[in-house]
Amino acid sequence: MKSKFESNAEFSTEDWLNQNLKYTPNTINIGSLFSGIGSFEQAFLKLKLPHKILFAGDIDEHVKKSYIENYEIDEKNWHNDIREFDSTKFRDKVDIIAGGSPCQSFSLVGNRKGLEDTRGTLFYDFARIIQESQPKAFIFENVRGLVNHDNGKTWEVIRTVFNEINYKIFYKILNSKDFGIPQNRERIFVVGFKDNKQEFLFPKKIELNSTMQDFLEDYIDTKYYLKDKGVKFVTSSKNRKKRYTQINGKIALCQKANQQFNWHGDFIFESANNLKTNEYVFDINEVEEKYYLSQKVKDYVLSSGTKNFKTSVGTDLELARPILQTVHKMHRSGVDNYVTHSGSIRKLTPKECLRLMGFSEDFKIVVSDTQMYRQAGNSIVVNIIIAILKQMKITEMVN
Repeated sequence: MKSKFESNAEFSTEDWLNQNLKYTPNTINIGSLFSGIGSFEQAFLKLKLPHKILFAGDIDEHVKKSYIENYEIDEKNWHNDIREFDSTKFRDKVDIIAGGSPCQSFSLVGNRKGLEDTRGTLFYDFARIIQESQPKAFIFENVRGLVNHDNGKTWEVIRTVFNEINYKIFYKILNSKDFGIPQNRERIFVVGFKDNKQEFLFPKKIELNSTMQDFLEDYIDTKYYLKDKGVKFVTSSKNRKKRYTQINGKIALCQKANQQFNWHGDFIFESANNLKTNEYVFDINEVEEKYYLSQKVKDYVLSSGTKNFKTSVGTDLELARPILQTVHKMHRSGVDNYVTHSGSIRKLTPKECLRLMGFSEDFKIVVSDTQMYRQAGNSIVVNIIIAILKQMKITEMVN
């Protein structure tokens, strides 16, 4: 039985990857809300479509710094607070708007469940601007959990509001790994059309022909490598089993805005020369943390010997010491066979995070690593926007 939240749109049988948009001499006028670092705008740049950004905005000043550095926009058309943004001057001038607001649960008034019931929420302002500016189409993106938020009431209100402002909508949960990006990131996408006769099929899933390793940089600053505390957390069996962390995964875990501040996420194990390689020294997932030595025992093992212990000490012996039934006690006293693992574990760099969101190599990083991690984690995967724009036949909408 279908879920009541299942999309009313199916997937196309057409391969969007090889689909060419018809040429247009016309400039496509676009607007973005909750703009972040411009995933929507990146899609237009990658498609090489003639376009003009009529308006954009975000409440985060660090985001504004990144956006202004990377896109052409008249700064007077940048809004810092969407609640104070009046878009009526753009009415019937904008072709398409995109964005994704944080969605709170709504206090429903009676049984109307319309636009007025969303007042005081940021979604209200998204819908208000669509109603004010009357674009030909819009793209709304949000977390997968939106459909179940507040026991489904939030999503039901959103659907009702879009219908109330006379836009025909199509919606589906899409995963980045189905659109050429090796990241397990599921988001709901809503495509709305002012033309109520418009039909739409979501872009067809494509085979994933890359892994996370294909998106890594070759030379990495040492600051991205974990110290002992981080390594212990990342390699613990508890965190791996719960999928908080993974090392050398083929498909990245979903990037999060707060990944800079904890050890949850994706990590790379590299050989000692710190170069990207497909030949790793060992698979760290196979090494249980209980077999690592404490710092005290490690210091003893690597010492030059003691008064009572004259036998050869050290690690990686060519000839092993006798394996005794008391090996556990021997280990505790520091007399045992030890093997070293050559290599380091590091986190993804900001550049790699941007790559895994589909951003171009020429995207300029002008903020701190902390801010760039946050901005990448809050973005929309560019490949999905490209696929949707192709499926919408965006150039034909402006002819």
